[in-house]
Amino acid sequence: MKVLFVCLGNICRSPLAEAVFKHKITAHQLADRIEADSCGTGDYHLGHQPDPRTIKTAQRNGVAIWHEARQLMDQDLTEFDYILAMDQSNYDNILKMPSAGRHQHKVRLLREFDPLGMGDVPDPYWGNLDDFQEVFQIVDRSMDGFLKEVKRTLA
Repeated sequence: MKVLFVCLGNICRSPLAEAVFKHKITAHQLADRIEADSCGTGDYHLGHQPDPRTIKTAQRNGVAIWHEARQLMDQDLTEFDYILAMDQSNYDNILKMPSAGRHQHKVRLLREFDPLGMGDVPDPYWGNLDDFQEVFQIVDRSMDGFLKEVKRTLA
């Protein structure tokens, strides 16, 4: 199974979601059955490492992170089983891809799995470390719900 996390620039939310997911699938001994990646709908930070605040937040929460920013490609819609957008704007941009019609069932909002309710994962880029920690908390609890679905799919 392959899972893709998508935000705008691929240096804040989606690489953090990728790292949290990898951390959790390793803890659940599923890393040999699931691959994860992240990307952005925009091309603003191609080749860059995650934002230093993303890295610091991951480390403060005991999550290893490494990623090189890349942009969403149409072939990603074919290659991945789940494509989780961080917000409605990126969800809409994913559905504008040439092959989106055939793969729309794979595209979801991450917060569909948030026990505290739907909505966007806020973009912390213009904020401070507290904003990045808030994103971590949203991603962490949403990932628990998503992992339950993944486990049912793998069963």
